[in-house]
Amino acid sequence: MRARWHILVVDDEEAMTESLAAWLREDGYTVDTASSGREAIEKARAREYAIYFVDLKMPGGLDGIETLMEIRKFQKEASVIVITAYATVDTAIAAMKEGAQEYVVKPCHPQEISLLVERIIRVKNLERENAILRRKLTRHYSFHDLVSKNPRMAEIFDLVREVASQRSTVLIQGESGTGKELVARAIHFSGDRGERPFVAVSCAALAETLLESELFGHERGSFTGAIAQRKGKFELADGGTVFLDEIGDISPKLQVDLLRVLQERRFFRVGGTTEIAVDVRVIAATHRDLATEVREGRFRDDLYYRLNVINIRIPPLRERIEDVPLLAQEFLDRLSHELGREVSGISEEGLRVLMDHDWPGNVRELENAVERALVTCKTGILGAGDFAFLARPAGAVGASASFPPGLTLQEMEKQYVAATLSRLQGNVKAAAEALGIDRSTLYEKIKRYDIPR
Repeated sequence: MRARWHILVVDDEEAMTESLAAWLREDGYTVDTASSGREAIEKARAREYAIYFVDLKMPGGLDGIETLMEIRKFQKEASVIVITAYATVDTAIAAMKEGAQEYVVKPCHPQEISLLVERIIRVKNLERENAILRRKLTRHYSFHDLVSKNPRMAEIFDLVREVASQRSTVLIQGESGTGKELVARAIHFSGDRGERPFVAVSCAALAETLLESELFGHERGSFTGAIAQRKGKFELADGGTVFLDEIGDISPKLQVDLLRVLQERRFFRVGGTTEIAVDVRVIAATHRDLATEVREGRFRDDLYYRLNVINIRIPPLRERIEDVPLLAQEFLDRLSHELGREVSGISEEGLRVLMDHDWPGNVRELENAVERALVTCKTGILGAGDFAFLARPAGAVGASASFPPGLTLQEMEKQYVAATLSRLQGNVKAAAEALGIDRSTLYEKIKRYDIPR
């Protein structure tokens, strides 16, 4: 993590510059050097450095104090350490008066330098974390980890507050990547069960037998490999909330088992004979239209009505495009800190690219786009060029493409998925990333729609 902190050493003595830079590089920092004040200022304009070591007396142009003053004009948060072989009280006072953080006398001792830099970096880390926390606390359009200024999302926030402390089952519907689990967590943690467990399970990721064991647990010897008793998600969530993601993908048998749990709050472990009672709130989510699934006989109507007590439909990102700048900055703040990238914002041109994109993968795709741009960014601001990968190749099918009239939503989805796979030569991993969905979800769609790869 130290490599993310950039340091500039400025000294006209080459031996001094290289030895100090070598010490700092051995400590894991990224270090550049400059042999004059003017060269230092040029480098400082091109890159933001966390710490500057500046020699006080440099012949031919700017001395250390003048270099310090110029750097502080456009990098007010930089930490400048003045180094000199001619230490006097007057020079120390002058350096501190102009904003120097420390004053080091030559010859510099490696251990002293290491401790000094480590102390400064520790403070900078705390300042950065505090800035992120302050931004979160003062954000006007947030609710828990949800960020939006869209009127429909504001209604969802209000509904979440109203139902948070109720026991009623909640069904959250929305396209993949819209943030269904975030809404579920907001419901749980803003209600009376907030201090109790929140247990999430993806119903699409496991086969029927494994999912049954995952939900209800199993007894020792109940099947091959069951070498010990194991509690399921419902037991682990007792007193709290179970979040069943992609509930529309469960098998008919598990639909019956789940219906019984919702009705009676009781179940048996796999291979067990003792009935277990639990106090669990169920929040389910799906990208499917469950009403259609019921009409077509793929989902039980009685389970649907049990789940659909409180219904929350999350709009796709393309229908709340005004949230893109808010979400992009939120992701930038978090990811730049996690990835150790000194990137502070997004240019107007960069935001225009993001606003013009149709986001078939919704919020998840936006987060992935910001992360990718951060990794490849060469400056302190994300520009239009950093998001060039969002541009569609000629002939690619997108959300704004024209479809023949009379197509159902499922038929449109099939065409979109098939076109994406075709464009990427059947590469499922790349297609899943382009669509903003998990590979397991894409495999399910390929199988369901019988799409050739």
